[in-house]
Amino acid sequence: MMRSFNNLFGSGLVAIILLSACKEKKALPPRVLPSVKVTVEPVKYIQAGYYDEYPSTVTALNLVELKPQVNGFITGVHFKDGDRVKKGQLLYSIDNQLYAANYEQAIANLQLQQANLNKAQKDADRYHELDKMDAIAKQLVDNADAALEVTKKQVAAASANIQALQTNVNYTKVYAPFDGVIGISLVKPGTSVSAGQSLLNTVSTDHEMAVDFNIDQQEIFRFTSLLNQKQKLNDSTFTLAFGQDVYLYPGKLLLLDRAVNSQTGTLKARLVFPNNTKLLIAGMNGTVRVRRNAATLSILIPYKAVTEQLGEFFVYVPNDSNRVSQRKISLGKQIGNNIIVIHGLQEGEHIVVEGVQNLREGTSIQTAPVQTTQDGGK
Repeated sequence: MMRSFNNLFGSGLVAIILLSACKEKKALPPRVLPSVKVTVEPVKYIQAGYYDEYPSTVTALNLVELKPQVNGFITGVHFKDGDRVKKGQLLYSIDNQLYAANYEQAIANLQLQQANLNKAQKDADRYHELDKMDAIAKQLVDNADAALEVTKKQVAAASANIQALQTNVNYTKVYAPFDGVIGISLVKPGTSVSAGQSLLNTVSTDHEMAVDFNIDQQEIFRFTSLLNQKQKLNDSTFTLAFGQDVYLYPGKLLLLDRAVNSQTGTLKARLVFPNNTKLLIAGMNGTVRVRRNAATLSILIPYKAVTEQLGEFFVYVPNDSNRVSQRKISLGKQIGNNIIVIHGLQEGEHIVVEGVQNLREGTSIQTAPVQTTQDGGK
């Protein structure tokens, strides 16, 4: 009996101690986090003229791969690699002895068939005269007419064969299809080539050069509007850069491709640039710069004010209680140390610029004056 009482008393004493400890713990004042010192700037609209940039490739407006139309051996190369050639200029010769011999043989065959036709015509005429006098069997007249028709068809076939063989003879000469520049020859005299397969060379135009680049499908309306606008000769909306060097002459928008690429969601656009100085060469990689209208007002903020989380961008916006909240924004073009905000901010709001790394949602802040340089710039 005494042991049970002691156990009961001990359990009650432990419960009282735990209850007292809990009351003492609840009685502790809440922990107050110190305010974070930050720099805050107002959001403003400014006139921001800048260029959107797109990777691009220079290509020829007109390009033809030269391939032989007959089999044979190259007997002549009539240009120097890299020459400028004129339309109709002889470029390559292919051995034509066999084709010329076949052509001469076809001419002889045509002459033979024409002689047969003359004989068949005379026979048919004579038999018809005899038939009028009822001096010949009707069957012989019919046979003569049939023989005449056969020889006519033989003459027609011989004529067609001559045209085909004449074409082969002509194909032993390869001519420039248009004015342009020819590349390095892939064959030398004595090289065996196959019709439609062997690549001899490539000829391309270079007085104007095309520049191809891809735009996102969301930009199609903008570029369609640019395409429909009347572009002036010295309009600098479209320029071309290679690293830090900008090509001297502006380009103009020539066309947009017929359909969006279903895999990439992009549409090919083509510019054309003058190339009188011959500085542009097919295959060069550059950057197309498309000017945005400088008269358009844009929100421009310091890039250091932006934080990124899982591919999304945020800024911290203070409220009337000197606490901050995260605001999701959409970004545009970066200009120097600043960046354009497309969506998410309005003029008159403030954002945290300095001390962003020490903030989180709801953090209390203490604003500090904006640091300026001696010339008054930020």
